[in-house]
Amino acid sequence: MPHLGSMPEPTAKPRTLMAGWISRLDLAMELGLSVDTLRRWEAQRMGPPCVRAGRKVYYRRAAVEDWLEEQEQAAPRRRRAGGRR
Repeated sequence: MPHLGSMPEPTAKPRTLMAGWISRLDLAMELGLSVDTLRRWEAQRMGPPCVRAGRKVYYRRAAVEDWLEEQEQAAPRRRRAGGRR
């Protein structure tokens, strides 16, 4: 019977290179947007920051979360039509 100290420890799953990144298609699906919208935002430099690897475009998940929070803070307050304050 093996001694408890000699049992091999479970190895942690190796971290993949793309662990913190999301593709344009996957981001579009998560946000409920079209890929074309994300493409247009990139061209207008108004969407979340992205990087290109050949023809593929990727977004760092943390950067997308930061960008979403910035959008929340920058959202203007809308007044109700026809009402007084």
